[in-house]
Amino acid sequence: MSEHVCRGLSEIVLIVDDVARGAAFYRDAIRLISARPANDEWAWFRAGVEGDSCWLALHKGALLFEEHSPRKDLPMGARFGGATHFALRVDIGRLDECAAHLRGMGVEVHGPVDFDWMGARGARSIYCFDPDGNLVELWAAVE
Repeated sequence: MSEHVCRGLSEIVLIVDDVARGAAFYRDAIRLISARPANDEWAWFRAGVEGDSCWLALHKGALLFEEHSPRKDLPMGARFGGATHFALRVDIGRLDECAAHLRGMGVEVHGPVDFDWMGARGARSIYCFDPDGNLVELWAAVE
């Protein structure tokens, strides 16, 4: 039997066309805390509670894996990203507030969607798209 060694998610890096535009969305609409000042190539946000090492990063350019890939047929700097779906966990008591905040910023919100099979009592999610077409899910365990 193999031992479960994963301790959680460390980071998600999204490939974006415009770091400043993406950073404004994640800072203002999703309300993530910036981990360091953004520049033209990178923006880093804390995606967990204080003290966790859970990060969301925005990067303009190629995926780092492809920059260091042994595959010689890949043009340097080529964009190999695509639309991504990921979920950020929020407290169930704040999910409606998050939806209202997003709508107030002009962001189209889809849901809520209930997942009876997730967790002890189920889960509820809302969804929106970021400026680069990534599907952002705000997920909450039902308490």
